[in-house]
Amino acid sequence: MRKTILLTILTLMGMAANAQERQLGLFGIGFYNLENLFDTEHDEGKNDYEYLPDGANHWTQMKYEHKLKNMSTALADMGTERLKGIGCAVIGVSEVENAHCLTDLCNQEPLKARGYQFVHIEGPDNRGVDCALLYNPRFFKPAKVWLQPYEMKAGVNDRPTRGFLTAQGVLAGDSVTFIVCHWPSRGGGPALRIWGGEQVRAEKDSILAANPNMKILVMGDMNDDPFDPSMATALGARRKMQDVKPNQMFNPFWQILLDGRGTLVYQGGWNLFDQIVMTPNCIDVAGKKEYNTLTFYKAEVQRFPYLVQDEGKFKAAPKRTHASGVWLDGYSDHLPVVAYFVREL
Repeated sequence: MRKTILLTILTLMGMAANAQERQLGLFGIGFYNLENLFDTEHDEGKNDYEYLPDGANHWTQMKYEHKLKNMSTALADMGTERLKGIGCAVIGVSEVENAHCLTDLCNQEPLKARGYQFVHIEGPDNRGVDCALLYNPRFFKPAKVWLQPYEMKAGVNDRPTRGFLTAQGVLAGDSVTFIVCHWPSRGGGPALRIWGGEQVRAEKDSILAANPNMKILVMGDMNDDPFDPSMATALGARRKMQDVKPNQMFNPFWQILLDGRGTLVYQGGWNLFDQIVMTPNCIDVAGKKEYNTLTFYKAEVQRFPYLVQDEGKFKAAPKRTHASGVWLDGYSDHLPVVAYFVREL
């Protein structure tokens, strides 16, 4: 039997103590930008030279092993405040160089103990960083995986960039599609991310046209906040459940940013680029609380104390691997995020 945290309908609904109880399974879905998880070997055709032993970051085997240990610790801790000893069923990740890094990552003890596996397809990024999906096979069973390409568009992009890793499978008895993204950086202007949002929306619509019951979660480092045009308009991810139309999505991280919490710091202020958004069949707009399919429960930024600077100029900001050319033996310039879903068992 799947090992899950059991909740009662009393806990979620605040019903009277004498009400009939139902057992619910709680499932965590996470995303984390791993900030340059590179090995120490050169990948042919990729500009990975700064992450070689003789490169700008003097990226040695010792530093790589520390990075693996740090990342595996954070990934294993994601979701454990509510799912103690279990963690997330699925975690999308970005900024991973290759399958070798992912194999080494999943072989780290905190992840290996839970049996995490991964899906990954090598992409066209110039630096070689890709997206991947880690999953606990006790909960998620992948059936089909592909890399949806980021298409070329005149006047917008003149070279290939990171595509959208798409994995379909079964989670808690429901058909689920995860689309893991790392949209273009802000240096290229907003048109690149708006075009990315339009492409992901088209992919989502195509999947739903083939299977209207498919639950779709788009996650990633969007390099934009929830209210930016790429997310709010191009992808159509709305802040309030009641405002979500059938062809749109719900973004719980919009309100989290408005409440003053983010995932990265820029010029002293918080942004929330790391988001998990979902199709309307994942939310309970009417408040029926039936939970006979996976239903959104709660979203959080994972702010573990060890992930943030505790002193100095950047106190309270995420603790990076490098800063100003100095190796900090840190984690990432982003904080991880988790969305929780419940389903009757």
